[in-house]
Amino acid sequence: MQAGAAMFFTDYSIGPAELGLALEQRGFESLWVPEHSHVPVSRATPFPSGGDLPKPYYDIMDPFVVLTAAAAVTQRLKLGTGVCLIAQRDPIQTAKLVASIDQVSAGRFLFGIGNGWNVEEMAHHGTVFATRHKLARERIEAMKAIWTETQPEYHGEFVDFGPMMAWPKPVQKPHPPIIVGGAFPYGARRAIRYGDGWVPRASRQTYVDVGEFLPQSRQMAIEAGRDPASLPITIFRVEENLDRLRHYRDIGVVRVVISVPAATADEVLPLLDRWAALLARV
Repeated sequence: MQAGAAMFFTDYSIGPAELGLALEQRGFESLWVPEHSHVPVSRATPFPSGGDLPKPYYDIMDPFVVLTAAAAVTQRLKLGTGVCLIAQRDPIQTAKLVASIDQVSAGRFLFGIGNGWNVEEMAHHGTVFATRHKLARERIEAMKAIWTETQPEYHGEFVDFGPMMAWPKPVQKPHPPIIVGGAFPYGARRAIRYGDGWVPRASRQTYVDVGEFLPQSRQMAIEAGRDPASLPITIFRVEENLDRLRHYRDIGVVRVVISVPAATADEVLPLLDRWAALLARV
């Protein structure tokens, strides 16, 4: 079981180059960066985790920029969006971003995607909350065409373009892994339909441990004609708990991702040391 770390990079946190090197030196497999383009002043949508929206949500940098900075100073570390809000991004431009970062990182990019929860943020992008899931699926299908075809075209309800020339193509073939985020069962269903993996959170207000749902998600994949092995599980926001981490390992989770605070190196590096020692025992 591999281990990654996720962080909201801000102008007051440790930088992506320093954190990327620190993770690689300590044996972490991957770095993940969330995305919010902005946070509307109108806060009608409640924060899914409850309480006030944490300050880093307002301050986070663009994930593709900071992951490129980390890519430039590392050799083995994988670089993931955790998650990219594709319902708020143009698919043609995003396809180029994904292919470009996969090129400059020599095939180390992981395309973690999600459909979002902030109604007001989506509305500012012209995205309708009620139809965001179909929009996201069409955008993924369109991006796959751009990555894999010489003269791609796509014709859907929300995404529609004629034959085009679009380069570069990704290093990874047919494209970087599309790892779909979301709660059970809906996130798992979307992953089965068009993804290369599923990334749920370890726990939510509706469940204590997502590991309880993994047998069901694998059965869902089989019933849909997918090999469960083609849909590896990555669990975000895991707790600092040796028994729980060993449980995830034993039930076949391929990767756990820890949450790193948007803080300076003085706070972050000792935290990584502690986690690295714990993960070595797993």
